Amino acid sequence: MRDAKWGIALSNPNCFQKKIKILDTTLRDGEQTPGVSLTPENKLRIAQRLDELGVDIIEAGFAAVSEGEMKSVKLIAESGLKAEICSCSRGTKGDIDAVAKSGADSIHLVIPTSDIHIDWKLKKTREQVLKITEECVRHAKNYGLIVELSAEDASRSDRSYLKKVFTTGIEAGADRVVACDTVGVLTPEKSYEFYQDLVSSLTVPVSVHCHNDFGMAVANSISALRAGCSEVHCTINGLGERAGNASLEEIVVSLKALYNVDTAIKTELLYSTSQLVSRLTGVPVQPNKAIVGENAFTHESGIHTQGLLENPITYEPYDPSMVGLSRRIAPGKHSGSHAIKAAVEAMGLQPTDDQLKEIWLRVKSVGDKGKTVSDADLLAIAEAVTGVGKPKAIQLQEVTVVSGNNVTPTASVKLKLKDKEVRGAAVGVGPVDAAINAVKSAVLEVEPIVLEQYHVKSITGGTDAMVEVVVRMRKGNKTATATGVREDIVMASMDAVIGGMNVLTALNGNAEEKK
Repeated sequence: MRDAKWGIALSNPNCFQKKIKILDTTLRDGEQTPGVSLTPENKLRIAQRLDELGVDIIEAGFAAVSEGEMKSVKLIAESGLKAEICSCSRGTKGDIDAVAKSGADSIHLVIPTSDIHIDWKLKKTREQVLKITEECVRHAKNYGLIVELSAEDASRSDRSYLKKVFTTGIEAGADRVVACDTVGVLTPEKSYEFYQDLVSSLTVPVSVHCHNDFGMAVANSISALRAGCSEVHCTINGLGERAGNASLEEIVVSLKALYNVDTAIKTELLYSTSQLVSRLTGVPVQPNKAIVGENAFTHESGIHTQGLLENPITYEPYDPSMVGLSRRIAPGKHSGSHAIKAAVEAMGLQPTDDQLKEIWLRVKSVGDKGKTVSDADLLAIAEAVTGVGKPKAIQLQEVTVVSGNNVTPTASVKLKLKDKEVRGAAVGVGPVDAAINAVKSAVLEVEPIVLEQYHVKSITGGTDAMVEVVVRMRKGNKTATATGVREDIVMASMDAVIGGMNVLTALNGNAEEKK
């Protein structure tokens, strides 16, 4: 079977279960990413977004770990979300008591099953682990919890013993089981055989939980789903310990686009969800990350963009709107004239052939010097060559920043916004944050523009070093990049942010004119 629009070969979906559940463990396994620690309030914000996204089961945390974790799970459990709320637990009655106290609907009960873990971590015998499994499952069921019995390091366990642990748990009342590839040692071929054997041998639904130590967590998860697993554990942006967990967005879009298998996930919310999680965890998304990376639908190469402008399927495997993104033609030294023309015309300029050639040569010249050509740079070059130079929609007239010891950083700005003077004031965690917040507050009602990424680097050494600020801004489904270079980091940031806002205003204004 072949998709008529995109030309993607679709596999026979009959090997998949009719209903595939998504268990998102961003708030538990994802938070175990080194350096990540979320407040209960931020956990709730992410849980609410996951619920809106369509996640079936949200693993809200590890209730027994700390008072903060208990508060987080309880807060999410009491927030009235549609999703099933789950808490992780070790094989101890104290942990299970904490899950019950948290108000979670279900328990992810983790029992190590490999000899490596039984001997070295638990320092127990196989028989003792079987007894712990039975007692813990019964204890959890006595609380009325849905029990998902999890075999830790299942992929390195003796297969017959692993099945014995699961059978013991099922007889004690476990509702579903999950076999974990804890250190990511499966391959897609082994994953299919491993999970197919478990699915055919057990009487309850089987889930898959993969880690990405060898970069195969998504492939292994999809193989397990093809083998009959009815639930997959994953995280937003592939967050998790070491190399991370299987990425939710990659699994869901691969199922949809490559296998014609739907889940309950609203894929158009994937990009914004990725950005929210990145912002709250402090873990940036790598630019070339599949599905939600900054470059996933950004094209610069002249050969690519020429084909893309004729028909997007030449270099896009699916429509970017599927995940809440839009394609972007990036100016640079690899750009062809077709790409530069399309980008400049999108900004509302109509260069002649000679002017277009000059713009193209200037862009290449900048790129050859090792400089990234931002959208704001392209607009400035095009305006200079064409002599059009439309007045900027947003102009900075004044900025005042107050910061110091025991003083909350505060900023106020005066802007000229479409011939109207507007003012804004705000606080922030530092002077730059305060200044950007003040600009956003001043223009918010007229220009609902979001700052998605902010990077700063020193160009020269010394206390008077030049700094370069690079930003990516978004308005609706359009994005724009801009840079600012100054000795003053606040002013460099202002140049970049307002430059990006002006590009987006030009893009959106031209789009409105064409309607």
